Amino acid sequence: MRLNVENLLCVRGGRTLFKDLSFRLAAGESLRLQGPNGAGKTSLLRMIAGFLPPGAGRIRVEDGQTEHTIDEVCHYVGHLNGIKSALTVRENLDFWRSYLQGGDVGKAMRRFALTGLNDIPAGLLSAGQKRRLALARLAVAHRPLWLLDEPTVSLDQGSCDMFAGLLSAHIAAGGIAIAATHVPLAVDFTQTIALGGAAGAEQ
Repeated sequence: MRLNVENLLCVRGGRTLFKDLSFRLAAGESLRLQGPNGAGKTSLLRMIAGFLPPGAGRIRVEDGQTEHTIDEVCHYVGHLNGIKSALTVRENLDFWRSYLQGGDVGKAMRRFALTGLNDIPAGLLSAGQKRRLALARLAVAHRPLWLLDEPTVSLDQGSCDMFAGLLSAHIAAGGIAIAATHVPLAVDFTQTIALGGAAGAEQ
């Protein structure tokens, strides 16, 4: 699996956030996005996820000679948790299992310390619990590409460490990950790109 991003242009509100942005990620590689608020980190993730069209450039996901659509291979976790408040924790994850044709919901609940909240409506959860529920879908269904926008927001240190372990395991197993984060994660990222007029890309 390879992700190729070629010469992307992002213009929002008449302002160019970035242009001629290119990078490649192969299986087992990862990218950390850095930069101040408004630098274009979220816009870049949304472009890769297919939610925002680039002003120019191309995004391709390939496996050997086969080109895939992003929705076939991608998990996207954005600022919003994407959970249904009226559904219980278990019902939310059952929905994601069905929608994504996933597997063991119970294992995902144990991994994200949600088992004791099984029958609680999601709307009654704390901010950190809601975030853990949102992240749990990463463990419900396998997707090789993870796009993560401030994934540890609202999490305590123990949950941050747990998530860093999950992300490292995903990468070590041949997955690809791109994470925009202001919080240091105990993850060895392959590449770093700094947006917003900073130094550019590092490898």
